[in-house]
Amino acid sequence: MALVVFLRGVNVGGHRTFRPRILAQRLSDYGVVNVGAAGTFVVRKPGSKVKFRTALMRKLPFEAEVVICDDRDLIRLELENPFDADSSRPDIVRFVSILLRAGGLRATLPVAFPPGGEWLVRVISSSDRFVFGMYRRHMKTIGYLGQIDKLFGVPATTRNWNTILAVVRILKAQK
Repeated sequence: MALVVFLRGVNVGGHRTFRPRILAQRLSDYGVVNVGAAGTFVVRKPGSKVKFRTALMRKLPFEAEVVICDDRDLIRLELENPFDADSSRPDIVRFVSILLRAGGLRATLPVAFPPGGEWLVRVISSSDRFVFGMYRRHMKTIGYLGQIDKLFGVPATTRNWNTILAVVRILKAQK
């Protein structure tokens, strides 16, 4: 079984920057494939999760929060596609936030940020450790995405739905 790794808060705004491609090369014994620049990796030969996590943390140039998911969890996301056709507009970005651990929902979904007026971030649903939503491209959006942590009571890391689909393609190609 392959693993999917998401690093939280890296290569954003000049903070905790690194080259994911080089990290993947340094973890080549585990068959690591880099996906994009935000710290997303497919681990094709992980062995023990604990052993891999330890190796990953040793190779990172800084402390980071790490979310590790089983391949089947992401393949299931693609099958259950939570987005409708209306959310596929050019001005709307569909996203998945992955919670560091299962959290306790503190609000009824859907939820929009800001709460009044035109929304910039809209959280539409959640399943286990995955939160689904959409955002509009705007300077204030990143701040509203940070509200997902508060909404679920645990830290989350967010990826574009297209990144999730790219990960799934890699996973399916391996099988």
